[in-house]
Amino acid sequence: MRCRWPGSSPTCEFLTAENACPAAPPVPTELPDSLRYLAVEGAMGLGKSDLARRLARRFGARLVLERLDENPFLARFWSDPQRWAFQAQVAFLTGRYRQQRTMRSLDLFHHGMVADYTFDKDRIFAELNLHGDDLALYERLYAQMSPATPRPDLVVFLQGNVGHAVNRIRRRGRSFEIGMDDAYIADVHHAYTEHFFRYTKSPLLIINADEMDFAGCTDDFEELVRQVVKPSHHGITYLRPMQRGLYSQPDALDPEFYR
Repeated sequence: MRCRWPGSSPTCEFLTAENACPAAPPVPTELPDSLRYLAVEGAMGLGKSDLARRLARRFGARLVLERLDENPFLARFWSDPQRWAFQAQVAFLTGRYRQQRTMRSLDLFHHGMVADYTFDKDRIFAELNLHGDDLALYERLYAQMSPATPRPDLVVFLQGNVGHAVNRIRRRGRSFEIGMDDAYIADVHHAYTEHFFRYTKSPLLIINADEMDFAGCTDDFEELVRQVVKPSHHGITYLRPMQRGLYSQPDALDPEFYR
């Protein structure tokens, strides 16, 4: 389904096998000039970093990965969230800001950039973890930094079942994720859905990560690539095949549909 905002409310059309997955000429191996910065987003446990790596390799693009393990306050946050939430969040904010500033210009060896996060994600976690004066101070810092960060030409937003995401997180056993309980992970997933339900900074391509296997199914990955390299992107496009070549019809823009 493709959605646009001609006025105050969105209009949508549904992708079909014919217009979403044409038999067509080969998919380009580089990002088009109109799409120099592609971001892959989604809550933890959905495979966004792996997908960003695959897309960067496919397009010969510069890969930008978030440096979560460089936050010196993260372990202390999980041991005492109330005491260390502000320090941990500001460390994330300033680290992401520094990294995003390096993305404002391309180098000579890559055609475009693919990142596994957007700068806006920092605010999602701040609104979950901060309160009162801490949140107010954070908002002032964020407002000063945000205008200097690049805006993605397209965001690929992954959604999926929270239980499946929890299982993936437990299996991979990353040190900075050990302190997360299932309820917190569910809260993060819900916050991401709410955030991108209201998101209008960049076009969105929304995908149900439980129903497409980008690592194990070449057809699924190439189908995504075809959507990414389309000449133009506007509003929201839903790509959610129930079966190969078939597309479901989400209930308009209901953020609860994907939970």
